[in-house]
Amino acid sequence: MLIYNVTTQISWSIHEAWVQWMKEKHIDDVMNSGCFTDYRFVRILETDETDGPTYAVQFYAAGKTEYDNYIELHANKLRDDVKQTWGDQYFSFRSLMEVVA
Repeated sequence: MLIYNVTTQISWSIHEAWVQWMKEKHIDDVMNSGCFTDYRFVRILETDETDGPTYAVQFYAAGKTEYDNYIELHANKLRDDVKQTWGDQYFSFRSLMEVVA
């Protein structure tokens, strides 16, 4: 199993609207790709929140094929949607992890 992790620091001025948008739209859009079996949406604690809070969404994929399908067929469109909706009010980075135990 693989975990596709997206960590985002979001500006204080929009963070509540962004959290709502993530819950009501973006996470559903990613899950509707059919490439992931489950997800977790978490707030990262004990970090510097001067510029805003940090969140992570972990999407669980059965294997590399499913993850590759997401990247090839869906990722660019959904990333563009984030950029068009929130502009430069956030900073994100992505990690791919393998479940070991």
